[in-house]
Amino acid sequence: SMAPTLNDGDIVVLAKTDRLKPGELCAFYYSNKILIKRVIAAPGDVIWLEADGTVFLNGVALDEPYLVQKALGECDVDFPYQVPENAFFVMGDQRETSIDSRSSIIGCVPTDQLIGKILFKLWPLKELEWLG
Repeated sequence: SMAPTLNDGDIVVLAKTDRLKPGELCAFYYSNKILIKRVIAAPGDVIWLEADGTVFLNGVALDEPYLVQKALGECDVDFPYQVPENAFFVMGDQRETSIDSRSSIIGCVPTDQLIGKILFKLWPLKELEWLG
């Protein structure tokens, strides 16, 4: 769900924290798995998704150069949506197929489920990249 930014087999380094900003990548626990998604909105932020997949954060359209294609994807959230306190709204970079906060299956990620912020991709070495 994070291609092309991250792919299966990539190794990343993260910092354990719950202080995240929109645009950063985070890791969190979900159903005995570790998932990585992009932070779209922080506690108290208001988001809106258009039918074409354009994301608005607090009334401003996000510039998302990491996306190959915008898509609404699986979404059962009513917009505008205000992120609850102590939670983050996250989405995968493969918007068409990612299951994330747009779906009530995952919903917003509570801070107590966060592992941390992804700082950089370490492997494969030829793709070493700062992500934090």
